[in-house]
Amino acid sequence: MDSFINNTFYEIALLILLASGVGLVGLALRQPLVVAFIAVGILAGPGVLGIAQSGEYISLLAQISIAVLLFLVGLKLDVSLVRTLGPVALATGLGQVAFTSVFGFLICLALGIDWLTSVYIAVALTFSSTIIIVKLLSDKREIDSLHGKIALGFLIVQDIVVVLAMVILSAVGVGVGEDGGAGDVVWVFISGVLTVAGVALFIRFVATPLLDLISRSPELMVIFAVGWAAGLAAIGDWLGFGKELGGLLAGVSLASTQYRDAIGSRLGSLRDFLLLFFFIGLGSNMDLGTLGAQVGPAFVLSLFVLIGNPLIVVAIMGYMGYRKRTGLLAGLTVAQISEFSLIFMAMGVTIGHVAENAMGLVTLVGLVTIALSTYMIVYSHHLYGLIEKWLTPFERRVPHREEEDGAPDEATGQYEVVLFGLGRYGGEIGRRLIQHGHTVLGIDFDPEALRAWRRQGFDCTFGDVTDPEFLSHLPLTNVKVVVSAVPRSSASLTDADPIRALLHGLKSLGYTGQVAVAMHTPTDVDALKVEGADIVLTPFTDAADYAVVALEHLLHPLEESA
Repeated sequence: MDSFINNTFYEIALLILLASGVGLVGLALRQPLVVAFIAVGILAGPGVLGIAQSGEYISLLAQISIAVLLFLVGLKLDVSLVRTLGPVALATGLGQVAFTSVFGFLICLALGIDWLTSVYIAVALTFSSTIIIVKLLSDKREIDSLHGKIALGFLIVQDIVVVLAMVILSAVGVGVGEDGGAGDVVWVFISGVLTVAGVALFIRFVATPLLDLISRSPELMVIFAVGWAAGLAAIGDWLGFGKELGGLLAGVSLASTQYRDAIGSRLGSLRDFLLLFFFIGLGSNMDLGTLGAQVGPAFVLSLFVLIGNPLIVVAIMGYMGYRKRTGLLAGLTVAQISEFSLIFMAMGVTIGHVAENAMGLVTLVGLVTIALSTYMIVYSHHLYGLIEKWLTPFERRVPHREEEDGAPDEATGQYEVVLFGLGRYGGEIGRRLIQHGHTVLGIDFDPEALRAWRRQGFDCTFGDVTDPEFLSHLPLTNVKVVVSAVPRSSASLTDADPIRALLHGLKSLGYTGQVAVAMHTPTDVDALKVEGADIVLTPFTDAADYAVVALEHLLHPLEESA
């Protein structure tokens, strides 16, 4: 067995298989892979199974993973990015970062942690995981909702803060390194400026023509992207400003090209695979014997992240005129720390500013907050129902931000049809009903869809079909038909079925008109009719029936003409 473990290839194979098994358990528990990967590192470490023995090779793969991860972050940092961020994203993102860092620092001091380590931990607590949040919101079909767009906005703000924090840390690391002096700092500064200038020239003259050529082969594009990320990371390390910033600059250099989304999507799986080795290295280096002393501080800091971060977002958004429900759904996305928190702490350990036990503390906080916040986001609608009354102080009497998104005038707005969902299918239904002379009120939770609908001169308002409070404010008195064209999510992570939420909400309000609901897959039709649906629309089945009729005309033209 020892000879088997001592073979690096066999060891890596075992680690990947172990990660697959633990990942399967995590999937059953609806946990992100980050939690499973850290657990794999702990299991494979010397304290448990002792599989992870090739530290040099694991460290090498971990360094490549960080370069690729920072490269993908850089891909999102287009030079025009800041102009696209709305005031709510900037205010919420910067407010949350400031609140978490200041109060996190004070909490760490109160726990008896020295001031420098407290600074590191406080900054690490401000970062939330973009990877996890985007995955959860996508699974819940909420990525295009108002709270989803706001959450993505302040996650971009956090990414910018990550970049600044790593720049500062790299500069500090040069000054405190072995034999580091003023000359070294000046050299790194000059080399950094020259590198940035070179990247700017690359963006201006080389990036687009080069990628136009490389894009002819998708495989070559992936190879080039990884090579470019690792190459600039190596140059950054050689010049002294760090592999992390080198990988980041590689991404920034391609961010303004039309190929950035294609590169990002193709490297996503590779990033996840390589990050496995970063977390294996992290978990295998944790001293399980010292973790017991970290449980108390980890519990306190985890509560701070799980409760404090969402509340500050709710407070800021409430002050800016958003409803408490929107604030909570957006705020829950920052109720965890991210992989960048661990990378940031690892940089501090490398420089010598913080000890390994601080790294273990932040890792424990990461495990707790990522695991629990996942369930908080998954069951966000249920959670809101439980704590709604406690959030009232955070909401203005008139939440004007959402009221101005086209609220209907109940005094003058008399509608025959209320239509939920203004996407391709719902939008076409609404337009055709209006063409036939019917009055329609369109409702959607995607601000872009509302703006497009309003530009056509149609009435609409912002709203969520799963929000019973919103349903109670609708002008339903003279409405003859309520139509739901909201896609029914097939993802297992979705906790609120929009169709059943609508049917139950209308029933509780005493609505006596007709209800039509759309389903992409004709399942539970009979059950939905029992619950109150008068018509169940099946877009794909109906379209297929129409297509078959048209094809029959082509297959039997003579019979039709006869």
